[in-house]
Amino acid sequence: MSYPDALLRKILTESKTIAAVGISTNTIRPSHFVGRYLSQRGYRIIPVNPVYPGETLFHQPVRASLSDIPQSEMVDMLDIFRRSDQVLPVVQEAIDTLLARGLKTIWMQIGVINGEAEALAQKAGLDVIMNRCPKIEHQRLFGELRKGGFNTGIISSRL
Repeated sequence: MSYPDALLRKILTESKTIAAVGISTNTIRPSHFVGRYLSQRGYRIIPVNPVYPGETLFHQPVRASLSDIPQSEMVDMLDIFRRSDQVLPVVQEAIDTLLARGLKTIWMQIGVINGEAEALAQKAGLDVIMNRCPKIEHQRLFGELRKGGFNTGIISSRL
């Protein structure tokens, strides 16, 4: 899967609110690290995880599902931290609950690929990114990988 840098840059520039399905409150989980990074870069992260409803993450209450996000809240992008075989119902729920509230992009994390969900989202008029991480793409496109003086090309969640 190849996505033009211009598309990725447009998505990351125009998105302001990101619903993150499957994000963890565990600070050593990759999903938590991604959410924290994006939050620190000015994105509003709406955490969605049925395991932690009511807890607070990145100054936002954790929602049990996308349908629990208040109707008054706009969402630009959905970032999915679920296995590939679990993506289709998440995308369907996003279309049903968030499309009318500004949803423009479905983003599936590294290793997450689901062609049926992609087709469904595209049919609804959404941009779809699969097998990519918005944190890594943000760092790459906006020059942050070089700030540390290195870019190994290796991605790991190991400490």
